[in-house]
Amino acid sequence: MTAEHPNHLLHIDLQSLRTPAGVLLKDLVLDVPGGSVHTVMGPSGSGKSSLLAAVCGTLGAGLAFDGAVHLNNRRIDTLPTHQRRVGLLLQEDLLFAHLTVLENLMFAVPAGPTAARRAQARVALAEVELPDFANANPATLSGGQRARVALARALLAQPLALMLDEPFSKLDVLLRERMRQMVFGAVAQRGISAILVTHDPADVADPGRLTQLP
Repeated sequence: MTAEHPNHLLHIDLQSLRTPAGVLLKDLVLDVPGGSVHTVMGPSGSGKSSLLAAVCGTLGAGLAFDGAVHLNNRRIDTLPTHQRRVGLLLQEDLLFAHLTVLENLMFAVPAGPTAARRAQARVALAEVELPDFANANPATLSGGQRARVALARALLAQPLALMLDEPFSKLDVLLRERMRQMVFGAVAQRGISAILVTHDPADVADPGRLTQLP
């Protein structure tokens, strides 16, 4: 079980999420306390990833969100994506091929002196058990190592909420379990409100926080 942070809360009041072809989702309300992971499951095309995009502010052309999203009592669905403090972790790690591992992490660190940002990135690497990979080319890393770098980068941006779109799906069984522990541990420790989209029942952090889409 994760330790909830009652002063932190992600509240989603989705009246409708529409595509040009019709309504994708409607009448969905979610409350996700800080430190907890709410799982969303459903068949392909049911709107799981679009729900995360609506929270992040990255909905594609033709998709329309009606409703409101509040994070720690602040409405964020009217804000630009970069002001929402919502992180995103996907199936693909999306590491920058032209940057070293450390440079990938520094990309996410808030503005400040370079030495301080570099130090934060190195601490983050140690936290995901990759302290010796700062100067590595991302292409030389294994899938599990790349996933850990992507997690470190997402956390360095200091998100208050984290959207997880099947981030474990491409890992083998042992790596999946290790990454679950890392992600869920970080969520609990930092008081982040997290939503996890998955097809795998083994990914469910708390059966009491599970939404099944039709």
